[in-house]
Amino acid sequence: MRYALIDNHRREAAPGLSGIYCGCGQTMIAKCGSQRIHHWAHKGVRSCDPWWEPETAWHRSWKQQYHTSWQEVIVIEGGQKHIADVRTNAGLVLEFQHSHISPVERQSREAFYGNMIWIVDGTRLKRDLPRFADHRRAFGTTPWRGLFTTPFPDEYFPRDWLDSTVPVFFDFAGIAQLHPNSDVEHRFLWGLLPGRAAGRAVVVAMDRQRLVLATRTRSEILPARKIVAALDARFRAERARAMIRASRHRLRPVWRRRRRTPRF
Repeated sequence: MRYALIDNHRREAAPGLSGIYCGCGQTMIAKCGSQRIHHWAHKGVRSCDPWWEPETAWHRSWKQQYHTSWQEVIVIEGGQKHIADVRTNAGLVLEFQHSHISPVERQSREAFYGNMIWIVDGTRLKRDLPRFADHRRAFGTTPWRGLFTTPFPDEYFPRDWLDSTVPVFFDFAGIAQLHPNSDVEHRFLWGLLPGRAAGRAVVVAMDRQRLVLATRTRSEILPARKIVAALDARFRAERARAMIRASRHRLRPVWRRRRRTPRF
């Protein structure tokens, strides 16, 4: 955790400090070693939230894009209590996921938070970025800039995220410093939208700063389901028109010039 309460004020971890975690009222100890970023940990082997995962420098770099009051927000719903990585004033939850997460837990978080997006560390497994880069050029284009489709999303993205019910954005740059000439895979976040458009997955490429600005100011980062539904209707209409053209071609009579019988 990044924050604990000391004299009822949220404080970051520093050597020698102890505090109280606002989520459960338990004692927190400042962990300030040289191997990991400074953070708070429960005294003893416990965690008040089963969805908790150790915070990395990648987590911290993303959290710092948002106001401190939006970070590590307690959300209570239906008798359950969990700690969102970021929850904006507009009610949008952002969960930053580095470690492996089981499909059951992922589905539980999506059901609990509802209005949320995932940002996944695409650098955790070495094979994910090369696989995405190798296949990215095969994306199908759409009438809208930055939107693509693919009938085979499993060739681009980890299988555990393919049936998510909320947008999932993959960060293939991690904490590396970006330059204007960096590869497009690094410069953009690549989002997999929920649902399918005529059997095709819909992918959005979004600039990092644009994504951060959108999440700061909007209740949803983009109308994901409306986008997928609009593409689905467009593809189905195109397919219907193609079938009509094909049927007309099959039914069109073929007129042959009658051969005259020569007279003698």
